[in-house]
Amino acid sequence: MAKKSGGGGGANVAEPAVQTKKKKGGILPRGLSQKELTAFTRQFATLMDAGLPVVRSLDILERQMKPGLLRDAISSVKEDVEGGASLSEAMDAQPRVFNDLYVNMIRAGEAGGVLDTILSRLAEFREKSQRLQRRIIGALVYPTVVVGIACCILVFIIWFIIPKFKEMFDGMGSKLPGVTMMLLSVSDFVGSYWFLVIGFPILMAILYKVVYMNPKGALIMDTIKMHIPVFGIIISKSSISRFTRTLGTLIESGVPILDALDIIKNATGNVVLTGAIIKTYNSIKEGDTIAEPLKDSGVFDELVINMIQVGEETGELDKMLIKIADNYDEEVDALVEGMMSMLEPFLIVGMGGAVGFIVIALFLPLVSIMDKLGGG
Repeated sequence: MAKKSGGGGGANVAEPAVQTKKKKGGILPRGLSQKELTAFTRQFATLMDAGLPVVRSLDILERQMKPGLLRDAISSVKEDVEGGASLSEAMDAQPRVFNDLYVNMIRAGEAGGVLDTILSRLAEFREKSQRLQRRIIGALVYPTVVVGIACCILVFIIWFIIPKFKEMFDGMGSKLPGVTMMLLSVSDFVGSYWFLVIGFPILMAILYKVVYMNPKGALIMDTIKMHIPVFGIIISKSSISRFTRTLGTLIESGVPILDALDIIKNATGNVVLTGAIIKTYNSIKEGDTIAEPLKDSGVFDELVINMIQVGEETGELDKMLIKIADNYDEEVDALVEGMMSMLEPFLIVGMGGAVGFIVIALFLPLVSIMDKLGGG
């Protein structure tokens, strides 16, 4: 009954909070920055650890925030807490800012009287997760930029430079080598069907999203992604790291394991892993261990399974899960560095090969004509 009453209290304060947020947000409110939310969590933890009351801490943080979605949400949370709602209930009324994981950890901190400690764990969790994400994105920026610039240069050459050579070759009236004919055909295709060249990547992106909207399609796509050489290992290990760190942090914060699995099943970013979590949830519900269904999924290697089994047996599952996440983060770092060192020569050779092919194809006819003129 207490739970129902608490939920009702949250519902009562949610309505004015939403209205306040809409009034402050304007027509086009600034979106939520995950970096900003992490900084807010760390600062909130520091203020709570210093002994400041919740409302006072929120008031200080609200005043130093830039106008936007997060500031409006903090204002609404502060008003709801002042109105008698708990912090978790007030945050639960702001789903665009505070997700289930965030709210449940705050709820666990309130129940145990260790809100400052939970906020510190939550801040640390977010910082480590974002650090890993930044490393992966940062590693992909260089090859993406290089490939993008290379494609732009090649399109420019094919679209503008090669047609000039074609006019010159047509005027000569001599037979052209096969590689030159191939290059001219590509240039003609790009010039005539440029809309297909531009539209193909857009069409593929739309097709990917449509396929991903279907559960079976998403499962197939995620399975394929996890088996791509190098990239697949990085995707797999980063997904497992996110899962183990999230689960470990929730259990460490006092959230029951079934509730924790229910919270994170849709937050892994990987359908294959989500299926394994659902099976694990059902298995634990029936009284089994967590390790067996994870092992049956085929996603986790033997080392992870053994560490989880040891964690269950010793009663330190949360620590083992976080240790797995730390190990996997280090492995992902090493893999990303290795991928970068491997990609650089491939990109250089690829660009050099493409430019070299174009140069050879364009100058072979000129060399042939010069030989004829020299022989004559």
